[in-house]
Amino acid sequence: MAAADPSSFASPSCCLTRHLHLRCRVDFGAHALRGTAALTARAERDALRCLVLDTKDLQVFKVTANGRDAKFAFGEKHGFKGTPLEITLPFEMSRGQEAIVEISFESSPKSSALQWFTPEQTSGKKHPFLFSQCQANHCRAILPCQDTPAVKLTYYAEISVPKELVALMSASRDGEMPDPEDGSRKIYRFRQNVPIPSYLIALVVGDLESRKIGPRTQVWAEKELVDKSAYEFAETEAMLRTAEDLAGPYVWGQYDLLVLPPSFPYGGMENPCLTFVTPTLLAGDRSLSNVKNLGEQNPITNLVPNLNEVDPDVAYSSVPYEKGFALLFYLEQLLGGPDVFMGFLKAYIQQFAYKSIVTDDWKTFLYSYFKDKVDVLDKVDWNSWLHAPGMPPVKPTYDMTLTNACVALSQRWIKAPLPLSHVKRMQQVYDFNAIGNSEIRFRWLRLCIQSKWEDAIPLALKMATEQGRMKFTRPLFRDLYNFDKSRDLAVKTFLEHRACMHPVTSMLVGKDLKQDQ
Repeated sequence: MAAADPSSFASPSCCLTRHLHLRCRVDFGAHALRGTAALTARAERDALRCLVLDTKDLQVFKVTANGRDAKFAFGEKHGFKGTPLEITLPFEMSRGQEAIVEISFESSPKSSALQWFTPEQTSGKKHPFLFSQCQANHCRAILPCQDTPAVKLTYYAEISVPKELVALMSASRDGEMPDPEDGSRKIYRFRQNVPIPSYLIALVVGDLESRKIGPRTQVWAEKELVDKSAYEFAETEAMLRTAEDLAGPYVWGQYDLLVLPPSFPYGGMENPCLTFVTPTLLAGDRSLSNVKNLGEQNPITNLVPNLNEVDPDVAYSSVPYEKGFALLFYLEQLLGGPDVFMGFLKAYIQQFAYKSIVTDDWKTFLYSYFKDKVDVLDKVDWNSWLHAPGMPPVKPTYDMTLTNACVALSQRWIKAPLPLSHVKRMQQVYDFNAIGNSEIRFRWLRLCIQSKWEDAIPLALKMATEQGRMKFTRPLFRDLYNFDKSRDLAVKTFLEHRACMHPVTSMLVGKDLKQDQ
């Protein structure tokens, strides 16, 4: 039975949604998606009469169950979780029985899952553009659903868009046809046969072109970026094969890449069949195609955080990536090295494929797989690793060769922030201002601002606003805010660009600059 998810109103232990049939119309004029979501719901207990779904800023016009009208009401609105949609079924369901619950809905222009671009905000400047970002818990701002990773479902979708545009989803493409209700539009169809959590439902609509770069891979982008993107990601098939060697066969069929407009808030999003990537990965040299300020006692630095009344967007950080990696690397060294541990990884993926689990399920499986090494596993301080904040209790043994070379060079320049004269000399020696690699440019501009180099202010503001990746945008705005010479300009620039920013980015940068509304 699925554990209750503090970030969702849904009760999958009572009723489980297993398939979604989505039919909707993308309305660029109203900035809304309008249509129906038909959910195949299975009762998980007897005498079931109600179903609670997650929604956020949605209108709901009508609900039916197996074609019969069903009563519905919205519950109390919550700060970041949205509003529960409480559906009363017109019949009783017994355990194991399925019904199709169809909801007519419309999303809001302020949906936290959708970003709408005017033609001027795109590379091509001719057509509007739309993309979704449902992770962590924003699918509910597109359509009513059980918006929790505890539930996985398949989906079929029919999306009506203006006929000069292309629609793509996190699914296999299943053809297109003219919209029978409107000659100026066409309908794109999609099928996802592998069960996925709702946060992996993704949609993009724009003036997109593609280039085939491998037997199962196309790159999609606006035409101004498509050739550059095809070059940058040309090694994708080789990477896929390496991943298959490590983790087993790729079950999703197609592995396409979509290069988004610059305001995408994350580095990438692993949407099935169609990975979303940021154009900040286009360094020009393929150097970036291989993709900590919370406080020592902050409870969201626990590897197993308590998200009760915590907004998942605010809790999102590099901690699970870095601290999680440290734990796995430590266990690998403890249990006999990479060859031994890769066997465990493959078995783990096979065991839990298409399922949803919690940390205890993983730990139990680890113990059963390494049953001859229980004494070794018992020496691990599990409580500190999983349930204590701050740095890991044990530091694994890392190969420090390259790090030591970097540290030795940095020591020659002395610790940051550097005297302004040093930073200017760095520019003379290395010409960092000319580098297109966004990771290097980001670190360089932070160093300049922290060293109070006023010439860098316009460059830092440009980088903070010409792309929207939070990893870059938030720290740059914070540094500019902390430098007295650029504080007012940072706030002014943020307020000017706020309307074009992704809603999550805008909310978090607003908090950083003390501009929360």
